[in-house]
Amino acid sequence: MFRSSRSLISLPVRSSHINVHTCSEGNSSIEGVAPICGTEPKEEPVKQYRVKAGGRLSLKEFDPDDTGEYKKNEQGKAKAKTETAKLIARLDGLQERLYAGATRSLLIVLQGMDTSGKDGTIKSVMSGVNPQGCKVATFKAPSKEELAYDFLWRVHREVPPKGYIGIFNRSHYEDVLITRVHGWVSDKVAKRRFNQIKEFEELLTESGTAVLKFFLHISKDEQKERLEARIADPEKRWKWNSGDLEERKLWGEYQKAFEDVILATSTEEAPWYVVPANRKWYRNLVVADRVVNVLEDMNLKTPPAPEGVDFTKLRIV
Repeated sequence: MFRSSRSLISLPVRSSHINVHTCSEGNSSIEGVAPICGTEPKEEPVKQYRVKAGGRLSLKEFDPDDTGEYKKNEQGKAKAKTETAKLIARLDGLQERLYAGATRSLLIVLQGMDTSGKDGTIKSVMSGVNPQGCKVATFKAPSKEELAYDFLWRVHREVPPKGYIGIFNRSHYEDVLITRVHGWVSDKVAKRRFNQIKEFEELLTESGTAVLKFFLHISKDEQKERLEARIADPEKRWKWNSGDLEERKLWGEYQKAFEDVILATSTEEAPWYVVPANRKWYRNLVVADRVVNVLEDMNLKTPPAPEGVDFTKLRIV
């Protein structure tokens, strides 16, 4: 293995993995719900999947088959796909303003177990954007040259410049996941890297790059079905990697490693979202919803026309 209130998704809050706080009046509030201080709590969709810094995290408490308010049938699937299409259309316009203004950028980090749908998420959610303003980076085992530098060197080179949306298909988090699971680095080194990653992402956000991190959460049974599909379908066999079977044997170790990493590096500025990904159509909806709302929160504007030009008098001959 190497919101805003505009959201289209309305999801129930489950207390099993929500962090509880106390406001000044002694009432409680939960992540994704406004503090209860003399007013009714207001649910903020999508945020139930957000991992709050300093809380706790057990992936077993997140249902990878969850579909929120959408029924697990063809009707629910069709409804979700319709909403996703609307979001992708909005994303197209937002990306154009992001590119034209060139004052901000967005980095999307995708992590997950093998077959969790990183490629599919990129293909679906980014299907409506202009490729000229989108940059995708895939991080495999580091090369000899990359190993000669610090672990973040190759990553920083791929960060999107202002005006761009960047997507990391796997990322710098591989250096605290596979390396730790296989014992290639000590826990001490891995935890030091946690802090270095947070400082790196803080630098990005302070420089104008919004950072969104998604863990695409699938069940072990779902992974089994997807691996079997790669074996059965000749059109999917190109994806086959025998190493996936060896990594699957370490499922429990990877789940624990992901819990540690996500909890340690989810910050207010660069949050992690645990996205239910058994059903691809719902996964795409959740990711698209969050991406669109983050871009809308940037309040992007189309740049003004050049000064001194009277467009009413221009004539093309």
